[in-house]
Amino acid sequence: MTEAVLPDIPRMLTALAEWAACLTYILLLKRRLPGLRLALAAASSLVLLIGVHEIADRLPLAFWTPGMLAALAVMYGFLTLGVRTSPMDTGYLLARAFVLAELVASLHWQLHVFFFPENTYLGVTIAFVGLIYGACFTMAFRIERRLFPDGQAPGADERALAAAAAIAVVTFLMSNLSFVTANTPFSGQTGMEVFYIRTLVDLAGYAALVALHSQRQQLRRMRDVEAMNQLVQSQHQRYLQSKRNIDEVNRKYHDLKHYITAFRSETDPSSKANYLDKLEESISGYDRQVETGNGILDAVLTAKLAEAAEHQVEVTTLAHGMLMEFMEPLDVSALFGNALDNAVFAAKGVADPDRRLVRISVQARDSFVVAEVENSFDGTLDFDEGFPRSTKPNRQHHGYGLPNMRQIAEVYGGSLTVTADQGWFSLTVVLPHPRPSSG
Repeated sequence: MTEAVLPDIPRMLTALAEWAACLTYILLLKRRLPGLRLALAAASSLVLLIGVHEIADRLPLAFWTPGMLAALAVMYGFLTLGVRTSPMDTGYLLARAFVLAELVASLHWQLHVFFFPENTYLGVTIAFVGLIYGACFTMAFRIERRLFPDGQAPGADERALAAAAAIAVVTFLMSNLSFVTANTPFSGQTGMEVFYIRTLVDLAGYAALVALHSQRQQLRRMRDVEAMNQLVQSQHQRYLQSKRNIDEVNRKYHDLKHYITAFRSETDPSSKANYLDKLEESISGYDRQVETGNGILDAVLTAKLAEAAEHQVEVTTLAHGMLMEFMEPLDVSALFGNALDNAVFAAKGVADPDRRLVRISVQARDSFVVAEVENSFDGTLDFDEGFPRSTKPNRQHHGYGLPNMRQIAEVYGGSLTVTADQGWFSLTVVLPHPRPSSG
């Protein structure tokens, strides 16, 4: 009944809205193609979208779903050609572009039917399309520019993609429910009411996607702040350790002079051996400087080794830090800083000093980088959603380390797993290396 009273959006205008929504995101992000090639890709995509919609409009209603999927495929292809993003990021952008296109097309058509209930001149129709589409997509560009500063990719993971896709699907279904049936509590009964509901639902869907991305940006900033704090703390600890070493060297220098003088004057072999033992003991502990090939990892490990030594925690390290060169320094600091904080804290609580152990490993396995941090612990661990509950004092300030570490791993397309068995805790991070070795 609704379609008989008021015409629905022309397929050509729907195609134009979808094309303009994709172009909005392409102009926001780092583009894959130069200007002329991008213009050719854009023109080809517009022609394909119009063709798909016009063909689908002429097919029986049973082909409506394949027609919609074909239009989404063209949009995905246009985004893939236009921006330098991963397939997951492209899918995330597709969901946003689809809802934005639905909103603009619905708003324009609602206004068009209200102001021009009868047929009007073609020139007026084209001008009105240009006015509404131009204003809406310009406003959307300004909104989205704040959400994608400096043209950075969305960095979407599986959960973000699933959430965006769910919002897009629900928005589309609810906004078009009145066109399918009027016999539901959520359907409109009259023509303009149906248009209003569709526009309002599309607006709510777009607002939900904006809120979703804003929340993800806030979480990312919190993670960056935490990583920066970890880095600064590691650097500060390394500075303090260096200062302590210098002071200790100055004190040992005076002691060594006395030992050497006594050693030269001593003729008893057992006394000389005793002096040699004291000399060896006095210079022990100065080999804690770690050199892995990664300056950030060196700073983190050196600071934690000093802390571990104070609590009689033995740390063994086999880390090829150069394998982590593809990671951002803040991510390296946050990943290993959190892991070693937890490992040293657990190991120093072991009652038997001989069991206070921490092992660190960074190795290449096939085309992956595998980082492992293992430690001994006493007692039992309670797991919640795959993570052990924090046993640190002031627990309300802890417990975010492992989820943040897993998020860092997922940003690089990797994974994080933890296991605990018979007093031995193991954390493993597996990351695909962007330049895998040929061997």
